[in-house]
Amino acid sequence: MRLSCIIVEDEIMSRKQLQRLCEEHGSLDVLSAFDNATSALDFLTEQAVDLIWLDVEMPGLTGFGLIEQLPAMPYVVLTTSKTEYAFEAFQHQVTDYLKKPVTRPRFNLAVEKVLELKAREKANAPVANERKEIYVKTEGRYIRLPFDAIDYIENTGDYVKIVTNGQTHIVYATMKYMEEKLGEQFLRVHRSFIVHLDKIVDIEENTLVVKQKVIPISRANKPELMNRLNLL
Repeated sequence: MRLSCIIVEDEIMSRKQLQRLCEEHGSLDVLSAFDNATSALDFLTEQAVDLIWLDVEMPGLTGFGLIEQLPAMPYVVLTTSKTEYAFEAFQHQVTDYLKKPVTRPRFNLAVEKVLELKAREKANAPVANERKEIYVKTEGRYIRLPFDAIDYIENTGDYVKIVTNGQTHIVYATMKYMEEKLGEQFLRVHRSFIVHLDKIVDIEENTLVVKQKVIPISRANKPELMNRLNLL
């Protein structure tokens, strides 16, 4: 099994050391390395990874701040020169906690721990097309949203708005990321909208209605929409 990972570390020597350790380990694919958490967060809204090697103290957004804004929680191994963050690391449910300077034996133990957890996850995971829900983070907790409860998703800049029956959830994510997480009953009909096909009330030339919301249909997306509908 191989793990995709990124490194988020502002100290250049520590970052290079982690890159070297990752490259020398047979199970890791380093997708990118960042010297700040903000750039890493931008990357993670577009690209899912299995593992993050994450420093705690960085200018601007801290390691814990990054975790709190992640659209989805991968495995996280913290790297820090201090030990007083252990309790906070536990509160953020990180996978492991390495003290700098990171040694090869301790690094390898962390990788083995993630590999074991990933193997258990794969063994227990339902088939992808059987998933019927997503979880969104709201006020420090994850709320379950069944697919059937979602009416549509709207892009609002750096965030998406998930509209359900009577509620709205704002999530830091991209539309591309949402498309990958949702089931086949959803379709992107416009650059700013993904709709639940079963919730469409009517369709006109360039718009459709979900509940009372009028949603535009782009010319590029309309053929796929019409193909997906059970037309007479």
